[in-house]
Amino acid sequence: MLRSQLAKVLFANLCVFCFLVVVAPASSQDNKVMGEVRFEGATKVERDSGIWVDGNYVGFLKELHGNKKVMLLPGEHEISVRQSGYDDFLRTIVVEPGQVQVVQVAMHLSPRAVTPDVTAELKLNVEPGRAAVFLDDKYVGHASEFGGLRSMLISPGKHHIKVGLPGYRTFETEVNLLAGQKSEVKTQLVKGSIQQASPEIKQPQ
Repeated sequence: MLRSQLAKVLFANLCVFCFLVVVAPASSQDNKVMGEVRFEGATKVERDSGIWVDGNYVGFLKELHGNKKVMLLPGEHEISVRQSGYDDFLRTIVVEPGQVQVVQVAMHLSPRAVTPDVTAELKLNVEPGRAAVFLDDKYVGHASEFGGLRSMLISPGKHHIKVGLPGYRTFETEVNLLAGQKSEVKTQLVKGSIQQASPEIKQPQ
């Protein structure tokens, strides 16, 4: 009887020890060296906008959390938020070690934005879908915005398409569309070094 009770106590202590071993590292995950920057936006326009930090593309707003959260070294950083048809949202922030900073993004329609009267449709089937898309060297959105049932409305004629994402080689192609024509660009980005990213994705050193 005594041996059975002793075995139960030892087993209970072992369970507590295992729990501490598993849980303790999780409680020490707070980064005391870097600071976290969170982005918030009130509408779908903001949430689908692309984010650049110090001239480098990091993703679109609504995906930047969890394993894609933005951690930066302490100091001053330049934030640029872009969306087709809207003025760039620009902010300079100071990141403090071990602290969380929230950037409230508000996009405003650009008075220079022009919608063509006659259009063609371009659909993108790109992996990864979070890649940034540039039309004639201007950011228009992330690839998943222009797939499935959605497409990009562009003016007829020749256009240069560029798709890029950190950690992948930039994809480039040209299309030449007639008025009312529907076309699709399909590609899977090839993994590569950040050093191979185009200037639109990674600011040249």
